[in-house]
Amino acid sequence: MKKINSLACMVAALLTAGTVQAGNVSLFGPWLGPDQENVEAVLDGYAKSTGNTYSYVGSDSFEQQVRIDSEAGSAANVSIFPQPGLAADFAKLGFLTPLASGTGDWIRDNYAAGQSWVDLGTYAGPGGQDNLYGFFYKVDVKSLVWYNPENFEDAGYSVPGTMEELKALNDKIVADGSTPWCIGLGSGGATGWPATDWVEDLMLRTQPPAVYDHWVSNEMKFNDPRVVAAIEEFGAFARNEAYVAGGSGAVSTTDFRDSPKGLFSSPAQCYMHRQASFIPAFFPEGTVVGEDADFFYFPAYANKDLGSPVLGAGTVFVITNDSPDAHGLIEYLQSTEAHEIWMARKGFLTPHKGVDTSVFSDPTLKKMNDILLGATTFRFDGSDLMPGGVGAGSFWTGMVDYADGKSAQSVADAIQASWDALK
Repeated sequence: MKKINSLACMVAALLTAGTVQAGNVSLFGPWLGPDQENVEAVLDGYAKSTGNTYSYVGSDSFEQQVRIDSEAGSAANVSIFPQPGLAADFAKLGFLTPLASGTGDWIRDNYAAGQSWVDLGTYAGPGGQDNLYGFFYKVDVKSLVWYNPENFEDAGYSVPGTMEELKALNDKIVADGSTPWCIGLGSGGATGWPATDWVEDLMLRTQPPAVYDHWVSNEMKFNDPRVVAAIEEFGAFARNEAYVAGGSGAVSTTDFRDSPKGLFSSPAQCYMHRQASFIPAFFPEGTVVGEDADFFYFPAYANKDLGSPVLGAGTVFVITNDSPDAHGLIEYLQSTEAHEIWMARKGFLTPHKGVDTSVFSDPTLKKMNDILLGATTFRFDGSDLMPGGVGAGSFWTGMVDYADGKSAQSVADAIQASWDALK
């Protein structure tokens, strides 16, 4: 429990004037350790602004515990979901309260790709009617290509701005006797998941956002020709012997944590590695991002009118135990202050267009955030939105099968069959 006393006199005056209502709001989320300290710094800002108190509890068993608490009627006022699909399930069960009227308009006006964030937070309630239930706060970006700037400079290569330029760079690197990509799908029991990110990014670069949404929900079958084509787009990179370090046969057996190391070998085993913002944790010790390694936006096609889509993930705040203070907290999260407090710390990206990006403590995060702010469309990691048996099951294994030589059509047919078996 936190209480801010230094502003007691001011708060008392505001309360007398009826400007602020003192009270308490409880929160439950997945953050522990440094992330808990970070969110509590934001919540301290909320407390200072309102005179309210708060309590935050984090758990590494969030998904299980939030269901137990909701079914028992003892959920926190606000819960923080890492998976919008789970939040949608809770909305359907009647465990969530719609956000205040006007919140959707605020998101559209103030978030880059604002309609995307409204769509991601809109779910069907128990009666089947759609409402805005979720407010996204703290985002991750996946549409990144990592490279070694020194290697690019020595070879005379420029960062590509379009997918056409990226493909031309692939061929140029091969013509120069080198290898464009390091790709690894190995991840123990989760082997295959890196390829799902590739396919999702390529779906967003070859099809309109609505098609992506229909694919993720299975309104459009997984073996639709448009999905098969996106898998084959991935294959144009991963199944080309000349494009991948170790050859295409090494893709499924190389651990994703080891695959970027080829960027830093001498001579370089590869020039590029597509992976999310967390991958520097697996770079060689002492690697300095911005000097020894850098990244660029995984580009869109110039000849397709699909804007600048960004694939990522993030956390969504929902009201699981309604109260005026719960709505007040969501309103506070709309302030630039609520974003800039965490921006000045570590591990935070935001689509809020009003923030002062000079506040970022890390220039790497600022550069990633610029990509996020430049997005015309944002879509959540599709496999995380699919049923677990598909998104964390047959989609993973199917992509390994594809990397190992099965046809995209046969893999997509098998994944759709697994989805049908769940219905």
